[in-house]
Amino acid sequence: MPALPPNPPRPRPSGGTRAPRGSPRGVLQVDWPFFGELCRGLALKIFREYDPQLIIGIAKAGVIPGAVVASILQRDFASITITREAPGTAPAMIAGPSRLVTGKRILLVDETCESGSTMKLALAAVREFQPAEVKTAVSFRTGSYRPDFYALENENFIILPWDREVILDGEIVVRPDYAAKLRDLGE
Repeated sequence: MPALPPNPPRPRPSGGTRAPRGSPRGVLQVDWPFFGELCRGLALKIFREYDPQLIIGIAKAGVIPGAVVASILQRDFASITITREAPGTAPAMIAGPSRLVTGKRILLVDETCESGSTMKLALAAVREFQPAEVKTAVSFRTGSYRPDFYALENENFIILPWDREVILDGEIVVRPDYAAKLRDLGE
């Protein structure tokens, strides 16, 4: 797997404003060690400001950072799968920890957050089960939506280590859409 770009983006202070997101400036290829450091940093931020009783990862990609953060914080972990099939209707929880949510402090985790549409759907689904409190966290804040916690603010196209390769025609290959993005951006 290729190493990180020579000059990875630096975290921005979490209190500032930023220009609207345009097209990605480049590609940030996240390897497993860097991902681990992001999770440790995110867990530390959460530990200092919030004490979740249950951490819920949004399937599919949010399950991985959610499980790692839950392990670091030594908290229970569950996942949620939501649907957005019926526009204009409330999201439905296809699979999730409904009974575990009621009356608890919840941390909802996803891998990235740009517009917030997935996070908002998951928040609505979780709130139906009346938690005591819900906060949100992501590994990468990539757009205008502001989760409660994030490890890194980034304007690059992100390739995550668990999402980089897929099986096509019986062989493990770089995801075709990622390969195309790497070509388009000259990476």
